[in-house]
Amino acid sequence: MEINKILNDKTCTIELTGRLDTLTSPQLEEALKEVPADIEKLVLDLKALEYVSSAGLRVFLNAQKSMAGKGEMILRHVNEEIMEVLSMTGFTQILTIENE
Repeated sequence: MEINKILNDKTCTIELTGRLDTLTSPQLEEALKEVPADIEKLVLDLKALEYVSSAGLRVFLNAQKSMAGKGEMILRHVNEEIMEVLSMTGFTQILTIENE
């Protein structure tokens, strides 16, 4: 998996490419730990993400929890396959999803 982090004022966008699974989720966890504490908006851009496992969903949930009270987290450009996983697991009810 490739991770590209873009900082713009109080927004951090993280672009994910490839597969987010048991082997690669620690990479995203580490990238999220490096996000500045004063960020008010965290955007995970999933345009090039091909697959997400339960380990990846856990990382999304933890990121959402870390942003609670200090800002918002948004999943952007979610493809059909990943949206299906999010829907089946109920994550569409707890995560903010934008498909522009």
